[in-house]
Amino acid sequence: MTIEIKVPALGDGIESGDVLDVLVSEGDSVAIDTGLIELETDKATVTVPSTAAGKVVKVHVKAGQTVPVGSVIVTLEPVGSEAATPTSDPPGLAKVPPPQAASANEPVKAPVAPTPAITPTPAITPTPAMTPTPAVPAVTPVAPAPIVEPVPAKVAAPAQTAAVVAATDLASVPAGPAMRRFAREVGVDIRMVRGSGSHGRITREDILAVVRSETSRLAGLESRPAMIPFASPATTPSDAAPLGRGNNQYGSFRVEKMSKIRATIAQKMHDSWITVPRVTNFDDADVTDLDYIRQNNKKDYEARGIKLTTLPFLIKAVAMSLKAHPIINATIDMQNNQIIYKDYINVGVAVDTERGLVVPNICNADKLAIPDIARKLHELAENVRAGKFTVDDLRGGTFTISNLGAIGGTYSTPIINVPETAILLAGRARRMPVVVGDQVVIRLMMPLSLSYDHRLIDGAAAARFLNDVIGYLEAPSRLLLAL
Repeated sequence: MTIEIKVPALGDGIESGDVLDVLVSEGDSVAIDTGLIELETDKATVTVPSTAAGKVVKVHVKAGQTVPVGSVIVTLEPVGSEAATPTSDPPGLAKVPPPQAASANEPVKAPVAPTPAITPTPAITPTPAMTPTPAVPAVTPVAPAPIVEPVPAKVAAPAQTAAVVAATDLASVPAGPAMRRFAREVGVDIRMVRGSGSHGRITREDILAVVRSETSRLAGLESRPAMIPFASPATTPSDAAPLGRGNNQYGSFRVEKMSKIRATIAQKMHDSWITVPRVTNFDDADVTDLDYIRQNNKKDYEARGIKLTTLPFLIKAVAMSLKAHPIINATIDMQNNQIIYKDYINVGVAVDTERGLVVPNICNADKLAIPDIARKLHELAENVRAGKFTVDDLRGGTFTISNLGAIGGTYSTPIINVPETAILLAGRARRMPVVVGDQVVIRLMMPLSLSYDHRLIDGAAAARFLNDVIGYLEAPSRLLLAL
């Protein structure tokens, strides 16, 4: 009986991902939590682990393929602990006889029989051995598979069909995930790179050598008008331009393929813009007393390796205010004319990374104390920037905070992260003259910008919510005592 490992749920609104790398081959033995594929989702790059132990009898996906949630990645054959012995390396073949001996078969010839089943594993390296790969969709009756079959490559360049088929197997390229990602970022087809590392593995210098070679070639052709990829001088670089460096009458330019994360951010922001009637309220919070408490306690947090900023206080203030205003924590279902009120409060925090914005969630933020939020925030930020977070960290958000103040700036009009219905942007706190009673005093003021979906949230409800957030920030003792 075989086991099918499928693409798990990747988060709210995420329906598919791009396969960046296939980490196993047919014949490999895997354990629970062994990485099967590296998948680029709408928000991050994640490794999909195996949920069972066994021997890989079929790999259903290829690098570069787009796979929907629920589609089969690999098929496993459940085996016992002895199944970890077979590998594609020559030493592993020497370990085949013990499993046969354990099967109570005395003849020595019995272990020789499995050899043909193991032999195709090394045969994956040559290109001819990969010719059965295009037939995978026909063998595997997975409904979404025909959608992601690389048909356009054959239609667009019929004359190059043989070359395309010969180069389709990215999994056979001797390069790790980091080098594959680097090659994509600089616009290099890693299949065309010759590795100089151990056993032909591709290194960073090998990829950079290709970039330098191509740059030198284009530099020598810049003076030729025929190389200008535009029909008229009035045109500008567009998606139709080839990847790499180019040249027009205004100067040189560079064209890169948009990453999956950036393309998804663009699409979600566009969807939010055209579907959500957004209104933004602006206000200021006097955080003078809060900053005094933070300054007096930050050394204690630094001793524990945590940098205490104003953000944990803001997250707690938002969580407590959401508890008092459930309409801000709800979502709207226009198709069924329903409002979905959520009893849980998961506050997402936008983290700026090299690959784009990632929004991990602090779950049940209303039930956490300030130290717990600070510690969790520190862990999430470190994991996100290091690419060590999981899909679960991105799921279930009900409200988002964007901390513009960490970079600079005051007010803005943040776009709502649908299907959520509100987002709060915090600017950099600055000292300003404020009238307190009959006197003008200098206070530390934090600018706040609350955008909300006017289909569900009225202006009065948004104002009351923002007033509560400000109230907590201006009386930080309430946050310390809040439960």
